[in-house]
Amino acid sequence: MKAIIVKNLKKYYGAVKAVDDISFDVNQGEVVALLGPNGAGKTTTIEILEGLRKKDSGEIYYFDRKVDHIDKEIKKRIGVQLQKTAFFEYLTVQETVELFAGLYDMKVDKKTLKNLVELVSLGEKAKSRVKNLSGGQLQRLALITALVNEPEIIFLDEPTTGLDPQARRYVWQIIETLKKQGKTILLTTHYMEEAERLADRVLIMDHGKIIASGTVWQLVESLNMDSYIEFTVDDAEKIAELRKEIDGMEILEEQRAALATNDVEETIQVLLNRVKQMGFQIDNITIRRPNLEDVFLHLTGRYLRD
Repeated sequence: MKAIIVKNLKKYYGAVKAVDDISFDVNQGEVVALLGPNGAGKTTTIEILEGLRKKDSGEIYYFDRKVDHIDKEIKKRIGVQLQKTAFFEYLTVQETVELFAGLYDMKVDKKTLKNLVELVSLGEKAKSRVKNLSGGQLQRLALITALVNEPEIIFLDEPTTGLDPQARRYVWQIIETLKKQGKTILLTTHYMEEAERLADRVLIMDHGKIIASGTVWQLVESLNMDSYIEFTVDDAEKIAELRKEIDGMEILEEQRAALATNDVEETIQVLLNRVKQMGFQIDNITIRRPNLEDVFLHLTGRYLRD
């Protein structure tokens, strides 16, 4: 069964096409990542599905039932973690969970509360006030509030934005636990590595459109490239000159570039010969496999975090 089906969804703000005629589906028990830069339309799409914004046109199906608006029946079956969740600072973690449960006309018994706080390792903070929690702990509390109604579908809108690497990986572990429990998860992110690790399928979105979809492997294979050669040049002007001389070279940063290839040995030889002819050298040469960021750059000419 499909947990979610979206057909020809549109949301325009004047001349800005925030969501521009997109269609996709999410299977039950599947984790789907909606990947793209800021302003791509990810959050608008998610908020329409959550019932926080009205669509201009298109069809939405939950559990094979067409819904014209997100009613109470659907809301009881979904959990939502927004990009930012405002909590009452002087409530404790336990009181906050009980408050959110009340919004669903539910009461949280001691066992359920214990299971929730232990899932996100906030057991020792159950009696702590919200104002005393760290950023990572607040994100984990937001996850609890998205799970308090025991949802079948969970929406996570950039759940690790602003977290340090350790806190981010901890949230990933929680999401992986939910995945093992059979939860259906629609995740928005602009972190390529987050999508690579967590998602069964990836939808790449840019300028309001879904421009590619598939598993990570399928998307990377679509590049038809075996390897990427990355290197640095000590002068930004030189790297710009070199780009004019070598087809397919991409400038990643001011002094770092990449070159896609299906023949590493030959490409390196051509590269070294060319820079020698131009009178300078390159350093820090690395060879790696292509990844999702390469896919996105190939499709849009922009980076995931642009």
